[in-house]
Amino acid sequence: MIHEIAQYLVDTIGAMGYLGIFLLMFLESTFFPFPSEIIMVPAGYLAFKGEMNIYLAVITGIFGSVAGALFNYYLAMHFGRNFILKYGKYFFIKKETLDKLEVFFNKHGELSTFNGRLIPGIRQLISLPAGLARMNVAKFSFYSGLGAGIWVIVLVAIGYLLGSKEELINEYLQNATLIALISVAFITLFYIIRIKRRKKILKN
Repeated sequence: MIHEIAQYLVDTIGAMGYLGIFLLMFLESTFFPFPSEIIMVPAGYLAFKGEMNIYLAVITGIFGSVAGALFNYYLAMHFGRNFILKYGKYFFIKKETLDKLEVFFNKHGELSTFNGRLIPGIRQLISLPAGLARMNVAKFSFYSGLGAGIWVIVLVAIGYLLGSKEELINEYLQNATLIALISVAFITLFYIIRIKRRKKILKN
């Protein structure tokens, strides 16, 4: 089952092409819990097979990441902290989370938008304190692109280098897919529990 899903991901990325890579990486860089591993590794694999241009795949992935980061940046800048706290809870962004992000941003300065892109759990959300602090957008885009570039290149390289070993690329994608499925299941369960609690409160 997982093997079939992994193969489906490769086929889907191939069918969607570069626009698909851009859109999925855009989502991955916002609040949507979509692992970049199951986007860029298949892209690298397809590049190995000659079905994609490796340079275009990398550039598209980077632009998608930066676009998603800018979405979060402008969201925070225009709507502010209260808006993020009010609606961020639906995406697991609590006050404690935002506080920690701001501490990280203040500690490392503007450079945090670079190194933060390389840290799981922070990479998607480091744009928020940058937007709240109204960081220079040109610097933000540059540092975000630099950090995203390193991450994208690593993932594409994994897919490309493992391309000659079908069993390894399948194993990697199966593991990444399994993690993604568990994440989606957990999030779905979270929303179901929230809806039930809300209905219970309304009844009382």
